[in-house]
Amino acid sequence: MIVEPKPRFQKQLPDTIPLFPLSGALLMPGAQLPLNIFEPRYLRMVDDALAGARAIGMIQPRDSDTRDAPKLFEVGCAGRITAFSETGDGRYLITLTGVRRFRLTEEIHADTPYRAGQADWKAFEIDTHDDTTGGEVDRDLLLEIMRDYLDAEGLNADWEAAESAPVEALVVSLAMGCPFSPSEKQALLEAQSIADQAECLMALMEMSGGDDGAGDATLQ
Repeated sequence: MIVEPKPRFQKQLPDTIPLFPLSGALLMPGAQLPLNIFEPRYLRMVDDALAGARAIGMIQPRDSDTRDAPKLFEVGCAGRITAFSETGDGRYLITLTGVRRFRLTEEIHADTPYRAGQADWKAFEIDTHDDTTGGEVDRDLLLEIMRDYLDAEGLNADWEAAESAPVEALVVSLAMGCPFSPSEKQALLEAQSIADQAECLMALMEMSGGDDGAGDATLQ
């Protein structure tokens, strides 16, 4: 997973942002999230975003039912469309690069098929500058807990890449890539700093019994 420097177009973020509710999908500032867009309402959302600020707010629903408008968590992350292609069957393949987290203050009842909301960008001022708290993280302990967790879950990792990755990249990759529950991913998203996220991440990995999932995960 690629984690880039903080994007410099944050001042262009609008007060009102289209919302893409997707359970279990976590976007963090500086990280990239590939998405396969096929529902008509979200195809329209991408069209409108491309014609405007290119920003989409990734946010999780509070429950996993199939209602058209489930309640949302209060915190999401805005991503900018940095890659776009259209398939022969009418789908969009896009990549969102995380820009800044936001607090959803209210939903806007706009004349669009997708949801939109008022974003409070001041809630996560830390995303506007370099977060140096990664230096406070016990890297050896993080890697030890990570190894135990992945072994318990039956997951694989590129250990050469993991051992050489900056703490920030390691934390973001694990937060986005590990099979945590939506509420656990939300806790990681809402943790203010890299140090806070690392502390939350290590606690979640230590609490896991390793019986809830299996598969392959590769840190890149």
